[in-house]
Amino acid sequence: MWKADGVPARHRAAAVLTAGALTALSLTACSGSDGGSGGSPEDVLAAAQQNLDETSGVHLTLHTDDLPDGVTGVEDAEGVGTHAPAFEGTITITLSGQAFQVPVVAVDDKVYVQLPLTPGWQDIDPAEYGAPDPAHLFDPDSGFSSLLGETTDLEEGDTVRGGEDNKEVLTEYTGKVAGDVVQNFIPTASGDFDATYTVTDDDELREAELTGVFYEDSPSMTYTVTFDEYGTEKDISAP
Repeated sequence: MWKADGVPARHRAAAVLTAGALTALSLTACSGSDGGSGGSPEDVLAAAQQNLDETSGVHLTLHTDDLPDGVTGVEDAEGVGTHAPAFEGTITITLSGQAFQVPVVAVDDKVYVQLPLTPGWQDIDPAEYGAPDPAHLFDPDSGFSSLLGETTDLEEGDTVRGGEDNKEVLTEYTGKVAGDVVQNFIPTASGDFDATYTVTDDDELREAELTGVFYEDSPSMTYTVTFDEYGTEKDISAP
């Protein structure tokens, strides 16, 4: 079938469809990543730092598969942190080769735990167990978010689908962090650390991997920390 201008109808339809597809691609490219900051790796981590600092609370997990033999340190942690700052959850400590899961409440610069075979809650110094005050992990000035602003040599990595039902777009960023910054996270850390951050297209930090020497006279190891359930609200008080 021919139109009056001499162009076949099927060719005209193909041209319209092609133009529509190109327009859609152009709009998608201009829209960025569904409201994320975009820009340089420094811009993305700055936005992720701000989101972590401003959220009312977040669910956190920490894990390592390679705690060195003979080290007294943190193997796992899980719980909710707020910007009171406060934390409530559990921490798994390895002592003399045995792992103990300990309920923890940290608030008002005190850390309360329920030690194995000991009744009630006790106020402890977490540094004696190679651990930080977990509430301070959520302090904007010295907590985990401060690592993002202190990371150097940043490079953007791959972007993948992830999260629940693969609904999130996740991008990796790698860099270096100095040991004195990581000491806010693990007090005995030393030397430079390799860091890998996974950030959503909404500029929420989902995962951080830190590799280096966390404990004195021990080999390099890796801690993986995850963050989700941003906006959590929880009133945490001393037991």
